[in-house]
Amino acid sequence: MELTQFTIKQAHQGLVKKDFSALEFTEAFLDKLKQEDKKIHAFLTVTEDLAISQAKRIDNLIAQKKDIPILAGIPCVVKDNILIEGIKCTSASKILENYIASYDATCIKKLKEQGVVFLGKTNLDEFAMGSSCENSAFGPTRNPYDLTRVPGGSSGGSAAAVAANFSVFGLGSDTGGSIRQPCSFCGVVGLKPTYGAVSRYGLIAFASSLDQIGPITKTVEDARIVFDAIKGQDEMDSTSVEMPKIENYKLKIENLRIGVPKEYFTKGMDSEVEKAVKRAIEIYKKMGTKILEISLPHAEYALPCYYIIAPSEASANLARYDGIKYGKTTNDRQQVTGDLIDYYLKVRGEGFGPEVKRRIMLGTYALSAGYYEAYYKKAQKVRTLIQRDFKKAFDKVDIILAPTSPSLPFKLGEKIDDPLSMYLTDIYTVSINLAGIPAISIPCAESNNLPIGIQLIANAFEEDKIFEAALAFEKS
Repeated sequence: MELTQFTIKQAHQGLVKKDFSALEFTEAFLDKLKQEDKKIHAFLTVTEDLAISQAKRIDNLIAQKKDIPILAGIPCVVKDNILIEGIKCTSASKILENYIASYDATCIKKLKEQGVVFLGKTNLDEFAMGSSCENSAFGPTRNPYDLTRVPGGSSGGSAAAVAANFSVFGLGSDTGGSIRQPCSFCGVVGLKPTYGAVSRYGLIAFASSLDQIGPITKTVEDARIVFDAIKGQDEMDSTSVEMPKIENYKLKIENLRIGVPKEYFTKGMDSEVEKAVKRAIEIYKKMGTKILEISLPHAEYALPCYYIIAPSEASANLARYDGIKYGKTTNDRQQVTGDLIDYYLKVRGEGFGPEVKRRIMLGTYALSAGYYEAYYKKAQKVRTLIQRDFKKAFDKVDIILAPTSPSLPFKLGEKIDDPLSMYLTDIYTVSINLAGIPAISIPCAESNNLPIGIQLIANAFEEDKIFEAALAFEKS
């Protein structure tokens, strides 16, 4: 087994037994990504010097016979909208192409305390707006399973890097499916935690009531290890909370009640995806779980509701990029007449890509006088109904099982000029963000060598429940 294929636990055991050093382990990944990332384009920045210095520090601790945490010396990649002090953070946008982070995100600070090795920053859809990783200002990322196809988005770079064995694990952010959908497309594991379980401090904001940072890993066990390291309350993020402590949580799989939403099995789902999800349901049945059909009656409104709320919040969050306090200045500065509005138009016109502009305009329109009540306020009311649907469902079942994406990874360029078709790829993921509950995407099958994922959804702060259920499926 090559070093780059190791899981977190395997790597930790190897480091502790001195089968290899942290430096050797890190260099194996750096060598691999240097050779192979030209064709995948998962990375925007490779932090080789930082990674080597961090690996050497762990080797010194091991040489001194000190106990090291399970994540010490483990290489990680970070989506390029999460800040690492002193490292470029672009959010895949021209408007931030020269921005150097002045502080660490809280999740990065926590991982540094664990001794994690940071290999670099990964590509994404600009400002995390997209489902294919094609909206990056620095070019698309390709799917390691098939280079003609997308890796999913917006955390496509991190998912592709983990799938291609360029890293042991990665961090992504999930606003409407941006961890789970690329993990489904790349055949890896991705957790969208409960809203507030992980601090958002140091995450470049897209939609503040929906964004959540989470792990992208090779196994369910690895996802749990990383989540345990980054979760918890943070005084820098007032929406973060301390997770309830459950020691040695174990779930009897045969006592589990799994709900399958009837609304999710409708026209539009790829037949191969439907077959794979139904096979996964049969596997759970063989384990002795009780499968129940449930209803999420407002599921059909989740997508339009999301595409009012998320762009509205984005239009407010991205207003700060004006080329004065935030964002780069215009290249055409000498042609600006002195009118401030003219200057803003130049800066934002040059700095933002088409998808970001589209969402800013959608959001600004939805929040404008005369339309706020008709669009934004109504969407928030629908959001409450979606949250109630899940609450009622969890009175009957422990976990909900659903497809992660309605389709297999699609071809590069196939949907980029059809925004509505692209938005429909998030149909099964956005409702979880609107409800603020946790969900994990795990690989369940392949079709024509392309991965298919299912997602397991639980009630708020019940990550342990979905980890146990996902582990049981993974072992089966």
